[in-house]
Amino acid sequence: MRAVDGRALGPGVNLDECLANTIDHRVVLTVAAGGAAGATRDVVVRPVSQAIEKALRYRAWVDANRDYVLKRSGSRLGYVHMINMSAAALDELYADLDTENRARDGVVIDIRNNTGGFVNAYALDVFTRQPYLRMSTRGVSEAAARGILGQRALEAPTVLVTNQHSLSDAEDFAEGYRVLKLGPIVGEPTAGWIIYTWNVRLLDGSTLRLPRMRVKAADGTDMERHPRPVDVAVTRPVGETLSGNDSQLDEAIRQLLKKLGKGE
Repeated sequence: MRAVDGRALGPGVNLDECLANTIDHRVVLTVAAGGAAGATRDVVVRPVSQAIEKALRYRAWVDANRDYVLKRSGSRLGYVHMINMSAAALDELYADLDTENRARDGVVIDIRNNTGGFVNAYALDVFTRQPYLRMSTRGVSEAAARGILGQRALEAPTVLVTNQHSLSDAEDFAEGYRVLKLGPIVGEPTAGWIIYTWNVRLLDGSTLRLPRMRVKAADGTDMERHPRPVDVAVTRPVGETLSGNDSQLDEAIRQLLKKLGKGE
């Protein structure tokens, strides 16, 4: 890069200063054009905030994982990831399931690095509901009754992937998935961090987060400090991401194809 909005870059010029206060504004970057020595061209960009960049990188990661699962399953399996258990993440789950995943034989559910929230029951409902009717309108393809009647339900086999960074309400989801026998759980046990907390306002106006609700499994055992177990343990080797492989997703694919009756 040679210049920002006409300001030449070089010794003594701070690039961060040149880009300060440019979020969502038109910025012209002058870059080397290649070919003839010294040739340049202008590129118009619109800088985004760190939050938007993080969201874009996250969606790119999800899309890459979806392509990975699709390729390694022979186009049979779909993939969804929940970054947390918020209302926004639940809406994103609905959107992801409503696209190409409904055309697959099964779906890999990934809650690795999920930081928790409160919507585990609503997310579980989508995977728990079983088919009971099919309907069709004259001239329109047949479909599951729940969808036609406006109720969300995947109605397909699934496998769950967790790791040690699946926290809080993600652990509630994992426990519900296990107890309801929805499918195998692959990866690493969850963090064991599940306890509900609330903000308590202090006299100076600041807030402190304090635990107020204890969470127990259906058998009465405490879930705090007790990670949710997996059926198939898989720990990713250090540096595996750089190789383009994901051993946890590979095992999840194997388990789900096996569940479908046509394993590797």
